[in-house]
Parts: sequence; structure tokens; C-alpha cells
Amino acid sequence: MAMTWDIIRTILLVIIFINELAAIFTVFRERKDISATWAWLLVLTLIPVIGFIIYAFLGRKPTQKRMERIKSQTRLKLKEAVERQRNQFINMPKPKFSITQIYRRTILLFQSIDEAFLSRHNHVEIFTDGNELFKQMFEDISNATQSIHMEFYTIYNDKIGNQLRTLLEQKAAEGVEVRVLYDSWGSMGVKPSFYDNLRELGGYASPFLMTRSNFFDFRINYRNHRKIVVIDGKIGYIGGFNIGDQYLGRLPKFGPWRDTHLRVIGGANFGLQRRFIGDWNASVKNKTSLIDHYHPYFPQIKVEGGSTVAMQTVASGPEGDLEKIKLGYLRLINAAQDHIWIQTPYLIPDDSIMDALRVAIHSGVDVRIMIPCKPDHPFVYRATEFYAKTLAAEGATIYKYQEGFLHAKTMMIDGRMASVGSANLDFRSFKLNFEINAFVYDLKLVDQLEKIFVEDIRNCRVMTLERFEEQSRWLKFKQYFSRLFSPIL
Repeated sequence: MAMTWDIIRTILLVIIFINELAAIFTVFRERKDISATWAWLLVLTLIPVIGFIIYAFLGRKPTQKRMERIKSQTRLKLKEAVERQRNQFINMPKPKFSITQIYRRTILLFQSIDEAFLSRHNHVEIFTDGNELFKQMFEDISNATQSIHMEFYTIYNDKIGNQLRTLLEQKAAEGVEVRVLYDSWGSMGVKPSFYDNLRELGGYASPFLMTRSNFFDFRINYRNHRKIVVIDGKIGYIGGFNIGDQYLGRLPKFGPWRDTHLRVIGGANFGLQRRFIGDWNASVKNKTSLIDHYHPYFPQIKVEGGSTVAMQTVASGPEGDLEKIKLGYLRLINAAQDHIWIQTPYLIPDDSIMDALRVAIHSGVDVRIMIPCKPDHPFVYRATEFYAKTLAAEGATIYKYQEGFLHAKTMMIDGRMASVGSANLDFRSFKLNFEINAFVYDLKLVDQLEKIFVEDIRNCRVMTLERFEEQSRWLKFKQYFSRLFSPIL
């Protein structure tokens, strides 16, 4: 009997030793952020064998070949369109809009890291309700005459998803070029055959970058989280809404859905169109489906009514070393003199963002952060609560939105600058997902966003440090435990 236990103990020690060696080899063979490296070592060490199954889903990067595809599409051919935009920007008459030094440095940052050129003349509408957003979007799609380009993380096979598909099929039958790019994981449950009729009518649909089936591609990370619509190259949409019934408040689990999306008419659509074309050409395998002639997609746009909203669209993703949108967030936070107001469903910032917020708070800047009152991902939400409590202890004002689920990703700085887009204030948006944001420089539009924020406060509960301390020990444990895995959530 004693010999049997000795054998079992020896086998277990050998398994643990092999597991440790495999964990070190697995994590260090890929270039990762140091915090993510240690987090994965913790998972692989504490959960032998099963940890490797988790890593297969969450830890592996897309192949180098796939990353090169999207990196090359960022540069090739679109370079001509970028140069045309650059020349138009340089040669256009100087408008009344004056760029302060703060704007200038932010603009130059994005021009340098993402070739995101400033478009000064745009008409922009803000949507916070899904019903109003999709009513306007479907109307614009119905009026399309040349092209409809759509890119979403989620397009569900539900009521609103089927309404959209039917409308796109009608436009394809009319001869309008229709292209739909979706994330295969975000649109889980929607088979490629969902778009068969659209294809038969002359339209196109493709999963983003990955394989056609999640059964053959287990990677949950590195998803296309962008939300882009460009109609005739003139009307664009960017923000936080996906396509699904839950985004119209139809799912009891979430209740009313609170999000923020922008409708843009003007030159800023150049950046949205450019990003869509790059993502499309990196994703499709059939060369006949490539977009290889760009001039019709970048028309000259005259905005009526003297609209002068200035903005840049900035895309970021794991194909490059620069975390472009995070750098933009850092630039905005560091530029703040009076206040920083943030809405995010997931508050899991890295050390650089945390330090920037700390500096702002202790420099007398009014930092307010609004998060949801309910989770859609338990571990993620508990980590969000941990960081919210940490910032409350530093002096930030933390609001929990009570009227449904808050999914908006907005940042407003001093009433002068704002960001609206798909990127959350978390590791996943900074390092793992493909994201796109609009950075806006316009007093009136930023004032509208800030008024919406103030209105949302009426539906919030202020989470003081005392209220956080009143939480149960079990809840606090879950928050601390979830925080350990922040770099990989």
C-alpha cells in the first residue's frame, strides 16, 4: 500500500514538473506583455492540464501570416488614397476653426502613429438609443445608390439582424455593392449560410481574418470589435452598438441598453472607408472579392449648413506594437486641465492609464467614471469593481448606471475634446482586439456629449469608498481574485 502511494506521488510530481516546463515554454515562446506573461503562468501553474485548454482558447495569438495580411493591407494600395487626403488637407483653405496647441499635439500624434488625418468639415449626430439609431441607419441604407460597407463584431440571427439582412438583400438586388464583414466569434451561432441569399443576389459577406468556423479556430481573443458602416462613401457610423435585439433593450437580462454612436457626414468617412477596405482585403480569400479600385469609395463631400466638426478616426489592433487608441486616451488624460469624464462598461486599465488618472486626480482635475450596475461577464465585472474602488480611494467620482446596461465607450476632456468608439478602457481593447474610435475636436459636439453624461448621472448611484467597503467579504475576494487575471480578461 505504501509503495502504491509512493508511485502515485511520483507520477503527480512528474506531471507537475512537466506541466511547469510546458507552461514556461508555452508562455515565453510568444512575445507578450510582461503582465500578461505572468498572468498566464499563474493560470497554467495553478490549473494543470486544464490551464492549457484555457490557453488554447484565450492565449494564442493569430498566426503571423494573418497578422501580415492585415498589416500589409494597411499600407498597400491605400497609400494613394491616403496621399490624396493629405494633399487635400494641406491645400484646403484655412477654415475659421482654430487649432489650439492642445488639439495640435493630439492631432499630430494620430497622424504619426495611424496616418489618421484631420477632417475639419463634418456634420455629426449623436445616438444613445438603439431604436432611433437603427431607424436612421436603415433609412440611409435604403437610400444608398452605390455602396454599403458594414463591419461589426456582432450581427445576430434575430429580429433586427434579419431585418438588416433583408434590407441588404434588397439593395444588392438593385445593383448596389453590399459588403458585410463580421466577427465569427462575436456573431456566434450565425452560420455562413445566413448570407447565402445575399451572395446569390450579388452581395458579399465574410468573417474577419479568422477561419469560417470557430470549431477550427478556438481563439477567443484577438477579435474584430470594430463597428463601421459607410454608405456611398458619404455617410458613416461609428460607436458602441452592434446588430442584435439586446442592443434595442429587448433582452430582459440586460434591460434598456445605453450606448453611444455617431452618424457622420463629411470627410471623416475617409478614415472609416479606408479601415473597412483594409480589413476586407485582409479577410477575403477569393481574389475576385478584393476591392482593388479605390477612387469611387472616396468621393468629394460637401457638407451643407457650414458644419465644422473636426475629427480623426483611429484604428488599433494586435498586428502592431503601438497601442494606438490607448496612446490617444493617455494623450487626452494628460492634456486635461479641468475635468475628465469617462463612460466604459469594462474598467480594467493598465498601469500607464492608472498612473495618468492618478496624476490627474491629485493635480485637481475632476475625474468622473461611469460603469454599469450589472455584469455581462462576471470575472470582467468584478475586476472592473476592483479598479473602480481603487480610483474612488484616489479621489475619483464613481457612478454605477442603474437604468439597464451601460455599454457606451466615451471620454470627454475639458469640454474641448472627446472620444467615441468601440474601445473600452481595458487590456482587451488596448492589446487584444481590433478597435476603432473617433477623436473629436469641437466645442458644441463635446458639450452635447457632456450634457448626455450629466443626464445619465440622474440614473446612477454614486459609489463612494464607504459603499465599496460595505460590500461582503466574498464579493471583495472575487474582485481581488479577478484583478489577478486583468491582463488576460
